[in-house]
Amino acid sequence: MFKGKRYLITLGTFLIIISCLILLPIAEAQYWTALPPYNILWPLWSPGLSPIDPVTGFTTPLLTSITRDTVLPVQPALVWDPYQTVPYLLYNTPPTFGTGLLYYHDVYGINPWPPSYLLDPVTQAPAPISLPLSWSLLSPYALGEFESYVPIANIIYSLTYGLSGQSFLDLLQPFDIWGPTTRTGIPLTPIILP
Repeated sequence: MFKGKRYLITLGTFLIIISCLILLPIAEAQYWTALPPYNILWPLWSPGLSPIDPVTGFTTPLLTSITRDTVLPVQPALVWDPYQTVPYLLYNTPPTFGTGLLYYHDVYGINPWPPSYLLDPVTQAPAPISLPLSWSLLSPYALGEFESYVPIANIIYSLTYGLSGQSFLDLLQPFDIWGPTTRTGIPLTPIILP
């Protein structure tokens, strides 16, 4: 009887470990992907930023990496450093203002991307963030009420840099980024990581 319990406990532990090894990559692919070279998280759950590939049926991020010279196919893009309580909204720099990306932050306004903490202070090379072990489990709802900042950021970007041939309506709105899951009654509370 005692040996049977030990066997069941060992088997249960083994099955839990195997399940974790299988399910963690699946969870990772459900919500976020880390983009090199900074390890900033790109939302796989966003219909405007990661549309469904008609061939595979999986969401596919519009970008596979992001640098200061990346040209965004849509704007604003949303990227998140999970150690920050709010994500960054990224915009293309209009040609008349030079090249590179801009980011909007609710405290710092619009500035050139990347922020200084993502750069080595001496070489100015990318300094990737160390993602927490739990990054693959972060919910898309961990962003709190940030969606209310999207229209504000779009207005500030438009007034500061103009739209260079675009209409204000060409900029993604909260519904485009979050999709029909926005305001579904699921609590939107920020997750603060250590």
